Formats: sequence, structure tokens, C-alpha cells
Amino acid sequence: MGSALLRFENITKRFPGVTALEGVTFDVAAGECHALVGENGAGKSTLGKLVAGIYQPDDGRILFDGRPADFGSPLDAARAGIRIVHQELAFCPNLSVAENLFLGQMPSACGFVRRQEMERQARARLSDVGLSINPHAPMNKLSTAQEQLVQIAVAVGQKARVVIFDEPTSSLSPAEAERLFAIIGRLKADGVTILYVSHHLSEIMRLTDRVTVLRDGRCINTLRTSTTSPDEIVRLMIGRPLGDYYPTHVGAQRGPALLRVRGLSSPGKFEDISFDVHAGEIVGLAGLVGAGRSEIAQAIFGIEPAAQGTIEVEERPVVLRDPRNAIEHGIGLLPEDRKRQGLVLTMDCKANLTLAMLDRLRGGWLLDRRSERAVAQEYFGWLRIRAPSIDAPVAGLSGGNQQKVALAKWLARKCRVLMLDEPTRGVDVGAKAEIHALIDALAAEGRAVLLISSDLPEVLNLSTRILVLCQGRLVGELSRDEATQEKLMRLMANVPAV
Repeated sequence: MGSALLRFENITKRFPGVTALEGVTFDVAAGECHALVGENGAGKSTLGKLVAGIYQPDDGRILFDGRPADFGSPLDAARAGIRIVHQELAFCPNLSVAENLFLGQMPSACGFVRRQEMERQARARLSDVGLSINPHAPMNKLSTAQEQLVQIAVAVGQKARVVIFDEPTSSLSPAEAERLFAIIGRLKADGVTILYVSHHLSEIMRLTDRVTVLRDGRCINTLRTSTTSPDEIVRLMIGRPLGDYYPTHVGAQRGPALLRVRGLSSPGKFEDISFDVHAGEIVGLAGLVGAGRSEIAQAIFGIEPAAQGTIEVEERPVVLRDPRNAIEHGIGLLPEDRKRQGLVLTMDCKANLTLAMLDRLRGGWLLDRRSERAVAQEYFGWLRIRAPSIDAPVAGLSGGNQQKVALAKWLARKCRVLMLDEPTRGVDVGAKAEIHALIDALAAEGRAVLLISSDLPEVLNLSTRILVLCQGRLVGELSRDEATQEKLMRLMANVPAV
């Protein structure tokens, strides 16, 4: 590691009703991979956005290469060689992949964009991150994981001096994450300085040289990764040790099938899917990106119009034509993309939390505002959602707290069948343990849970049994006792057992 390339001196950043950062001081050495860790709302993403010129500090200063970094905009920071991979994806959805890759710097001649050259360079950048897609495809047709990889391609393809990764593996499969780790290794070898924000402590221990721990907007400590441990990092993050969690629902007798799916198919996405989810069990659904996991959940929820097959809820055949119909039958879906599908960002937290149960909050023709506030307060307290108030705009919350609001919406509705797609994406280790305990408690009280997750340890730890998808087909089912990460990966990748 070299001398300090970035230095934060008494950084304070305030937003209406909340102080995101207060008096934060530490430095990042040239050429190191430096981790930022903390609970949701601790200020990690805010600090990254300050470096990238998206926000400016209210007090204190940032030094870059020994000089004050007075970045008035992301363009100023980019010109200085600072790039950021956002946790919440930021693109122009109606433009093509290639156009998003080269926004503001498209290859041109005589005032015209050189389309063929842009496509050639786009293919090269996409290949660097292991992504094989058509550069002409519109961004809004990509999966969340593909969008994440495109964003990584934007950041690493521009010869940056500093790259900020904010939860870069939150939507990636293990194989895609490995490609990212190889990219980070190449960046470090080229002398690039990396600021790495992640809730995955295994990644922190593997990739980084030092770790700075934030708690409630304050800098707690900076440690060398080689001389610390995940337990110590967690203790500094949340102020208490975090023990191993073992689900209690697995020892209970399961009830009748609350959800039964037979012959579910959607052309080009998945084919002939059949399974049951019983009361009192958590069924994991594992598969690589593109295997059809999310699309199956969407079809059950009534938002996959081309899907065909039969569905039974509580042993009665139903035709789920749209989400309203699914909700009426007691089905809830926590989607993978909370910003586009799980929340209404222009509304406040209270309105988002009660959105799925407005029919139960009416007093005559009008909404019972007192009951609405009571419900919102109850679930805010239960999930420990960090926000100035239930009336705060949900767009202003950290990613993890937005996820809690999106989950609370279905808990408030008291759905019997819950489909949870990446339920702990972007959630800190303390909140992750709380959500795991909550999912277990929901199963233990007799609900049926379909758990979709790219986090294989999460699937292995929580699931009663695991269904495995490969290229849109169910290729195996493993009981909790026989499931291992290696067996899952082999089935997911269609690699025969040795």
C-alpha cells in the first residue's frame, strides 16, 4: 500500500430529519482495497457518493491526492478518475446497453456517433465482465444481475484511479461474483484504489486490505483485515456479538399444501414446472441468473401473461390473472427489484407499507388514517426500520431499510403464501439475521414460504428443502440434510456429480 490517496477529515452530512455522517475521519491508501462496513443507515453509501461528487459534505473536507476534492458533480469526480458502481442501479432504461456504456463519451466523427465502433468497444467491455448480451438490447429488458454487470463494465472500462463498489455482488450469482473478484484483482494489480462497500463479510475478508467500521454515521475504527475477524467486525458494527442462527421451523410437522403448481410454462423462460409448498415449510428455489427463478414467482403472482399451467391455493384451483387476484387469494411477492417493482418511491414509508391492505383500512368510502398509522408504526418497530418517521419519503431511505419496508407490506397483509425474491439483498448482517429469524417464524406459525436467493448459504440455512432450476427446468430437489453448496452448484450448472 502507498501513501493516502483519499483522506476524510471530520466529514458531516445532513439530510432533512437525519444526520447521515458526523465527524468521520480516516484515510484510504493508494492502491489498496479498503472496505466500508456498517448497518443499514450507517452512512456507507453516503460516504461513497460524497467521493463520487453526487453529494457535497456539510462540514469537513475530502482530500484527493493531497488536494481538496471540491467535486461539484459526478462529472467533476469522473474527470479526476473516480468512478462508482451504485447499489441502486442508475441507467437510462430506454437506451441500449451500448448507449448506456458510453453515455457522455460516445465515439464520434464529424459530429456523428460511430455506431460500429461503439458496438465493438461495448462488446469488449461486456466480455471483460463475463457478460454475453446484445449491445443493442434496451436496458429495460435486462435482468437485475445483468444490469449490475453492465454498471460494473462502465466503471472498470474507463481507466479510473479510484473505483467505489457499493454492494456489487448483491444481484450476482456465485460464478458472476467470482468474475468480479478477478476484475478487482486486476484493478489492484494496475494500482487502482478501491473503496468496497459490502454486507458480505466473507468478501471483505477475502478482498480487502483494511476495514473501516461505521455505526450511526460515526467512524468506529479502521482495522487491518489480516489482523481482525468477522466476529470482531460484527461486534463493532452493531455493538454486540451475533450468534449463529438455526431455524426452528425445520423440526415441526408440516401442514397441508398451501400452494400447488402443476405444468407451469412460459415460452422462452421456463417449462413444465411442478412443485408444492406446504404450511410450515420454507422451500428454496436455487438457480443461476437466467434460470427462470424470478419469472416463476411472477407467473404465480399473475404478472407473467404468457404463462400456462394450473395453480392451487389451499387445495382449491385458482386462476391468477393479475396481482390483485393473487393478493385476494393470500399470496404475496417480495420482488427482486425493490425500486421498480416493490416500492412507490414518490410516496412515503407509511403509504408504501400499507399499499397491499388498503381494502382492509377503509372506513366506509374513506381510508381510516388512524388505523393506517397504527399499522405502519407497528411494523416499523417490529422490523427496526431506520427513518426519520413513517411519513418520510421512502426514496430517502438506505437500500436495506427500503427492503424492510417492501417486506413489511406483505407482513402487514398477513399473506398465507409468501414468495421472497432476494429478501436480504443489500441488508446488513444484523438486519439479515433478524430477517432470517422472521422468515423462520413465519414458517413456524404455518405460512408457506418460497425463498428465491442467489445467496447459497442463505438458501441452505433456511430451507426445509431446495428445488434447483437450470435453463428454465426443474433439475433436482434436495432435502435439507443432503443439500450442500457443491451439490447445488453442480445441479445449477448441469455438471454431473463425480
